[in-house]
Amino acid sequence: MVREQRLSSRANPLLVALRRLSRDPAAYRRSGQVWLEGEHLCQAAAGRVLPVPQALISESGHTDGLLRALAAHASRIAIVPDPLFAELSALESPGRIGFVLPLPAAASPDARLHTVVLDRLQDAGNVGSILRSAAALGVAQVLALKGTAALWSPKVLRAGMGAHFALRLVEGLSEDGLLALQLPLVGTSPHTDTLLPDAALPRPAAWLLGHEGQGASPRLLAACTATVRIPQPGGQESLNVAAAAAICFYEALRRQARQQR
Repeated sequence: MVREQRLSSRANPLLVALRRLSRDPAAYRRSGQVWLEGEHLCQAAAGRVLPVPQALISESGHTDGLLRALAAHASRIAIVPDPLFAELSALESPGRIGFVLPLPAAASPDARLHTVVLDRLQDAGNVGSILRSAAALGVAQVLALKGTAALWSPKVLRAGMGAHFALRLVEGLSEDGLLALQLPLVGTSPHTDTLLPDAALPRPAAWLLGHEGQGASPRLLAACTATVRIPQPGGQESLNVAAAAAICFYEALRRQARQQR
């Protein structure tokens, strides 16, 4: 049976904890909890995470039958005034519903999976977009090296649009730890003559994506099975890392589909 309660004080311990989660990208690591804001993320979680321990819904959201039904996936529902809900939001138009989930247990890397390796990517929007493309285009695993934007931070969650719940996510790897896995790394570089459409790609592949300004670690690039260049006849110097990732993922998926015919 779902338990409902109404909260009206900013000092309520749940709201204090959620303000911290919503504002500090790394707070989930200390608290062991993840805050999902908005109908889309909550729907993605409701389809894959059971049970949902806690839902938060604004008073206006509680008058919406669809949002009430979504909140009912949780064991507990807290109803809060709209101004208090807005304090938890980083959006111009705050969502009216959110879920509090336990941080998923840390997964171990699986060398058999099609993978993307994030080497110190800083921009949360880029990281979330890469996760979204990975989930859509057949990449099953994300290995994030130390220095990469926190995968379960609110900004990465928003940019990922629910992709987190379809992926095997591993954070905090070191270069040594990654190399010990002996994955078939594939790097991208504007300085190689090997074009992506012509390259021999391992299967499964582990795509190596590096820091937005510095690129991937020279040590990791040296360990790559292949290094490819994305054709850019338009003449731009480089692509955004999230755009480059989507192109690489699609090329691998296209080849896989062709081989299965």
